[in-house]
Amino acid sequence: MSRWEPGARERLVLAAVDLFTEQGYDATTVAQIAERAGVTKSTFFRHFPDKRELLSAGQEALSQLLTEGVTEAPSDATPLEAVAAGLARAATVMGPMNRELAPRLKAAIAASTELQQRDALKTVGLTAAMVDALVTRGIPDPVAALAAELGALAFKRGYQAWSESARAEDEFAPYALAALNELRAASTSLG
Repeated sequence: MSRWEPGARERLVLAAVDLFTEQGYDATTVAQIAERAGVTKSTFFRHFPDKRELLSAGQEALSQLLTEGVTEAPSDATPLEAVAAGLARAATVMGPMNRELAPRLKAAIAASTELQQRDALKTVGLTAAMVDALVTRGIPDPVAALAAELGALAFKRGYQAWSESARAEDEFAPYALAALNELRAASTSLG
């Protein structure tokens, strides 16, 4: 096992998701993940504190990009327009690996209560990042919270539609923004 080969983090995530899908989260060990990824256990622990954290890989980057997009939206942007700018910015890191991983990740999460909890925490973290950025823009907290929740839901719905699309060349941003527009339209029927 070469610990210096590039792409170890990505290989670890792919190996873990495959193993979680094949044999279940609880039955998968860090040693098995490291072996499947072609790295040592110590390399695993340089990238992740434990196997639970594999699902959160990339969350910090997504949160940062969402925050930057919201922050840099035009000053006259509505809260949902600012969220749309955040989604568009975050979409820049969503590439072919994310799309390829989606069905396997979905299956692994569905089969494990612990992974479902980690996925929920990831969504909470992304939502909190958008709330903070919106409040910093001067948006009142209840409005910021609602806009951020819609943004997080749009991200999730857009990701699902994007990963299921037959058009592999498509980028993620249009799917997330379409989902946000659908949610915006649906919210008007709430009364």
